[in-house]
Amino acid sequence: MKVVIQRVRRASVAIGGEQKSFIGNGMLILLGVAVGDTEEDIDWLIKKVVALRIFDDQQGVMNLDVRQVDGDVMVVSQFTLLASTKKGNRPSYIHAAPPAEAVPLYELFCKRMSEQSGKEVATGTFGADMQVGLVNDGPVTICIDSRNKE
Repeated sequence: MKVVIQRVRRASVAIGGEQKSFIGNGMLILLGVAVGDTEEDIDWLIKKVVALRIFDDQQGVMNLDVRQVDGDVMVVSQFTLLASTKKGNRPSYIHAAPPAEAVPLYELFCKRMSEQSGKEVATGTFGADMQVGLVNDGPVTICIDSRNKE
């Protein structure tokens, strides 16, 4: 399971020209579910993500986590994070979990993120053609792969 976390001033998801969700200050999480990912990957990532100290304290030092700044969270599914570009110029997505496997894990990730962050998580729609807008704050962008725990 891979995530790209972006500290944002605001983020939104639109589908077919209609806004689906919006957040203010917080984090936008792009989530890629790989073949073989489990609840253990979710639990490890959630623990890591909610505790990331990527928000500024009063001295301007990144020392606070999303809960400490009462930040919003948006999670958007993005299978392209699992792209393999080793051969040729057309990315292969064979490492991305198929929808039957990925959807339940995506939904569980969002549920547990809501529980751990203490706020309802904004989402996109799994498999939809989404337009994601954001104002990256910093910019701060962090990538984490649950298969690189050590």
